[in-house]
Amino acid sequence: MGSTIAKRLAADGYAVIVHAHRHPESAEQVVAKILANSGSASSVSFDITDGGATRHALETLLKHGPIQVVVNNAGAHDDAPMAGMTSEQWTKVIGLSLNGFFNVTQPLLLPMIGTRWGRILSISSLAGVTGNRGQTNYAAAKAGLHGASKSLAIELASRGITVNVVAPGLIESASTRQAFSPEQIEKMVPMKRVGQPEDVASLVSFLVSDQAGYITGQVIGVNGGMA
Repeated sequence: MGSTIAKRLAADGYAVIVHAHRHPESAEQVVAKILANSGSASSVSFDITDGGATRHALETLLKHGPIQVVVNNAGAHDDAPMAGMTSEQWTKVIGLSLNGFFNVTQPLLLPMIGTRWGRILSISSLAGVTGNRGQTNYAAAKAGLHGASKSLAIELASRGITVNVVAPGLIESASTRQAFSPEQIEKMVPMKRVGQPEDVASLVSFLVSDQAGYITGQVIGVNGGMA
């Protein structure tokens, strides 16, 4: 989804900064595709769970001016029933999705506030809305994003900055194909199919646009009717 979102925003005319940490070559590939289509893009690599490293990287980027659209898309699974879940599994998933949201977003706020315009968007999951067996850590992290985003939306509403969350359900990917059979998907999803990354990217495109300036503090599902 991240690469599809980045390419859609570049097509919309944004100068996109593509982030990756463990696989920076993936970000560079996305940048190459954007540039090949006459878009504007660059890549950065840092560990968003490291607050100091993240702040340092963002301060470097902010020397070129405020970053006014932020899409928080980081997340990871490390599933287990909570009775058998280790503290490391809990901390790792919370650290990436929720602490990463703070580490990336907080340093960008004052420069964004100074322009009196901005869009902050986080990619969550249906699991953060309904819960999911074996994913107490993941659901907690994503539900935490919902509460943080609703609160931040209130803080920033008078400054022309919106804060929203997109919560996808089953979206086409290699992991989705491995985890669910076509028969399971037909039973689980009222629309009887998985969504496409473009379905998420289209909503992101709208929510960061001027047309969505009166939408803030919302958690919007893209799930084919699952919730």
